[in-house]
Amino acid sequence: MSMWIQAQQLQGDALHQMQALYGQHFPIEVRHYLAQWIESQLWDSVELSNPAEEAKAKRLLDNLVTELQRKAQLQGGEDGFLLKIKLGHYANQLKVNCVIGAKTLDSLSQRHQQVNQAFEELRLATQETENELRKLQHSQEYFIIQYQENLRLQAQLSSLSSLPPAERTQRETPLQSKRATVEAWLAREASTLQKYRLDLSEQHQKTLTLLRKQQTLILDEELIQWKRRQQLAGNGGPHEGGLDVLQSWCEKLADLIWTNRQQIRRCEHLTQQLPLPGSMEDLLNKLNSDITDIISALVTSTFIIEKQPPQVLRTHTKFAATVRLLVGGKLNVHMNPPQVKAVIVSEQQAKALLKNESTHSESSGEILNNNCVMEYHQGTGTLSAHFRNMSLKRIKRSDRRGAESVTEEKFTVLFESQFSIGGNELVFHVKTLSLPVVVIVHGSQDNNATATVLWDNAFAEPGRVPFIVPDKILWNQLCEALDMKYKAEMHSGRGLSENNLVFLAQKAFTSTSNNPEEYRNMTISWAQFNRENLPGRNFTFWQWFDGVMELMKKHLKPHWNDGAILGFVNKQQAQDMLMSKPNGSFLLRFSDSEIGGITIAWVAENPNKTGERLVWNLLPYTSKDFSIRSLADRISDLNHLLFLYPDRSKDEVFSKYYTPPLSKAVDGYVKPQIKQVVPEFTTPNPEPSGTTPTFMDQTPSPSVVSPNNFAAYHSMGDTMLDADADFDLDDTMDVARHVEELLRRPLA
Repeated sequence: MSMWIQAQQLQGDALHQMQALYGQHFPIEVRHYLAQWIESQLWDSVELSNPAEEAKAKRLLDNLVTELQRKAQLQGGEDGFLLKIKLGHYANQLKVNCVIGAKTLDSLSQRHQQVNQAFEELRLATQETENELRKLQHSQEYFIIQYQENLRLQAQLSSLSSLPPAERTQRETPLQSKRATVEAWLAREASTLQKYRLDLSEQHQKTLTLLRKQQTLILDEELIQWKRRQQLAGNGGPHEGGLDVLQSWCEKLADLIWTNRQQIRRCEHLTQQLPLPGSMEDLLNKLNSDITDIISALVTSTFIIEKQPPQVLRTHTKFAATVRLLVGGKLNVHMNPPQVKAVIVSEQQAKALLKNESTHSESSGEILNNNCVMEYHQGTGTLSAHFRNMSLKRIKRSDRRGAESVTEEKFTVLFESQFSIGGNELVFHVKTLSLPVVVIVHGSQDNNATATVLWDNAFAEPGRVPFIVPDKILWNQLCEALDMKYKAEMHSGRGLSENNLVFLAQKAFTSTSNNPEEYRNMTISWAQFNRENLPGRNFTFWQWFDGVMELMKKHLKPHWNDGAILGFVNKQQAQDMLMSKPNGSFLLRFSDSEIGGITIAWVAENPNKTGERLVWNLLPYTSKDFSIRSLADRISDLNHLLFLYPDRSKDEVFSKYYTPPLSKAVDGYVKPQIKQVVPEFTTPNPEPSGTTPTFMDQTPSPSVVSPNNFAAYHSMGDTMLDADADFDLDDTMDVARHVEELLRRPLA
């Protein structure tokens, strides 16, 4: 049985989760009509992190577009006309995405090629200095042999003093001649050796310059970019990607640096073995110091956090993190596995750490299970420590500044370790700081803590002092951050449109302008974002936006991805949009006055005045309501709702989400089903011919009115409504929800 056939058998939440995976980035229709072809392709054979696999990935994508175009052309007749257009449109969209992806891959490939070329240049330079070093060693060994020969000749000449003058003169003359020849050769060779040594030092200096340049490219650009992607991933950005390529580069660097360091050490040994006049000792000391600095920077910079601890950290809650030493395997650190310790420190303590001020044993709390030994994984060549069961037992807060709340206070988890390389030749004390974390003690603080984290992740500047962020940013910058977060929460390519962002700007700046250009260069402060309440409300801009996301991701994600929810529309806009449409037209918009609320606005005749049309707004639904009955089922219940704005039949949009009819009575019991009714607009709900109703139509009793399920209000002139056409009857709503829960119970 194919995977897609199995997927079609999913029900309930599982079905909704599957549908949420698809969207404009990859329409579900493409998966459906190309199911057999898609499942026959070797998608897993493409190694995404390997630039060499680019051609294979491009072929697969091109073949997908070609197959979709072929499928579109096969559609014929009246029924296939619209499908042909739709599939053709999807093919064009995927083709555009393929071109964009190819450009990204090209850029990535060029960068990787640049790095690999530099490594080849370094390899050749290192090989050349190795060859020169061997020549120097060979020349020096021959020099020493000749020097010993000169000493032997000198000893022989000294021994002639005891011979008779005639014999001494006869034997002394050839020895002196030979000695003069050897000494002349030694003088010339000493000069040559010194030149060899100086030339080799210059070559090593050039190699060190190349190593620094390559290390800067990898650590200060590639690794920093990876960390930035990791930070943005905390806001819902794309996954930062694997570390395998970076590790391979860092290991090559470590190998080259260590090889050059060993060469320099051998040069030092040769110099000590045969001292010659000149400044070689100082040159070699500087080279040795420079190469040690380079490898120290590599080791300390590649001790990184692969998996960050949660940035909103609740006390007494288990959390995990993973740290990794990218050069650990290459430098054989795993031969004596080091231990890593995690402690939580304040923002001030983090600043002191970066200034190299002593903060030994200082922490701002107690973390349980905070020690872990690094493990070497032979298959992957990685050395890492996996903290799986940490828990923050207590936290010590600092004095807050001004209006700063506890959810604006930032901490960080410090990971530190100590180990040696080269047989204790070099000892390293490494440390790394996590992304900022906000500590909470109750779930009610999560909303504001998330705001602090989002602002920090989005607007932190590279190399900042912990954890300074700008107090004001451009509105466009915030739009990018909100769009990124929203798309991630919806698991969709459908983010916030320009109209959505204009709506948000109007809310943030209390403006009525519909011109996006007016907001482009405006700035928004942190206080406007999540410290000061919106005018006339008891919540901030972020709290309202986060409430929308929570509602959507828990209950309405598929409907957003389908384009069924406009959402970011105010009451007046909804009225203007609907008044030009036929009666029964409706749209879904987010409540202005309630966090995490969504309402249905529709146009219909005024039952109290013939010929007059009004736009009505249903009391906002919240997550509690959708946990009782889904949005699709509620829309199905309301027969006066006919067309989703602008002109789509509601069944065309929502029928795939309707709950299937209940089965017939079992053991003599009929299970009731709640049905939403708006009394002023109630019409008989036709049953399929020849069938028996499978649910009980629940209507409100005169004594218990459920405003959340039955009350409707039009947009003008109702004295029971507040200024925003939203009820404020919390107690009544609680009673209504309780009644609905009672109605769900089986009949006794």
